[in-house]
This record gives sequence, structure tokens and C-alpha cells, in this order.
Amino acid sequence: MCNNNECSCNTNNCNNCNSCIAEILQVINVLQSNACPENCLNSCDRPALGGGVNCIVCNTRPIMIYGCNGEAWTMPTTRTNTVCTDATTTGCSNVFRVEKVDGCCCTFRVLAPNTDTTSLYPYVSTDSIFTLNINCICGVRCLNDTFVECL
Repeated sequence: MCNNNECSCNTNNCNNCNSCIAEILQVINVLQSNACPENCLNSCDRPALGGGVNCIVCNTRPIMIYGCNGEAWTMPTTRTNTVCTDATTTGCSNVFRVEKVDGCCCTFRVLAPNTDTTSLYPYVSTDSIFTLNINCICGVRCLNDTFVECL
């Protein structure tokens, strides 16, 4: 059983890869690579990133990841912070952007809450990136499509 932050990626053993999660993450990755302003069905694998009144072109479908223990994964927003007990811990977040899907491994960028109260966008990009074995993911929650600067 996988617990939060205890999984390692083994690309040589992907026979048991969680295919429904892997497919959704792959779709999100492709959509972000080909950011499109059209809006369609409101599901994780809808065929385009949405735009709205305040968002002309979105480039990110932020997600939350749930481990086999039912809790949301939480990761540091900087490379120097190493301990996160939950998303309320200073310097931690549970919102991510899919950066790459390779077999059973998925690389994510940690998104931090935007502290600029005048901004239309809820998240900012960080330099904190991690790779997770998709077998360790039991659930994915998609958040509203948005634009994230500096990607």
C-alpha cells in the first residue's frame, strides 16, 4: 500500500499502472501543452482548457492528488523546505500542475496560492517539482482551469 510521500517511481514495473488515472494525467498534460481557449464538458478529461470572463487563455488545469490513505498529497513550495504535514503548513501546497507523464511516472510542479490580492489568477508557479508513481495515486480532483505565469 502506498502512503503519502512514501512511493518511489519504478519505470521497469508498470504492469499494474493505474490506467484510468494515467490516462487522465496524460490528457491533462497534452491539453496544457496545447493550451486552447475553448471550454467543453466540466470534467478532468474535457478536451480543452477553459477560458472565462477573467481568463482569456488558460494554460493550466490545477489538480489535487489523493493517496491510498485518502488524504491529499502535500508538497513544499520551495526546494529548501522539506517538511509538509498538510497544506496549511507554511511553504506547502496540495495543488499541482502536471508537467510530464512517462509510463507509470508523472512529474508535477507545485503551485502556490497567489498572494497578490489584485491578481485574477489563484496560483503561482514554483520551482518545486516532484515525480510520483501513478500507482500511488488513488484519486485526482481537478480544479478550475487557470493561467499560471512563468511556465
